[in-house]
Amino acid sequence: MVKVVTVHLPEVYLEVIDELVRRKLYPNRAEAIRTAVRDFIMEEMPASE
Repeated sequence: MVKVVTVHLPEVYLEVIDELVRRKLYPNRAEAIRTAVRDFIMEEMPASE
């Protein structure tokens, strides 16, 4: 299940995310942010813990 979360980000972060979307590295902002959060979780909480 996917939940909606409101996040406040600095404008510069959104500009970079939008550029990644323009370059077609991600289909949209949401997918780019989901990927960033997933990668952060994997780094902070490795599966071995």
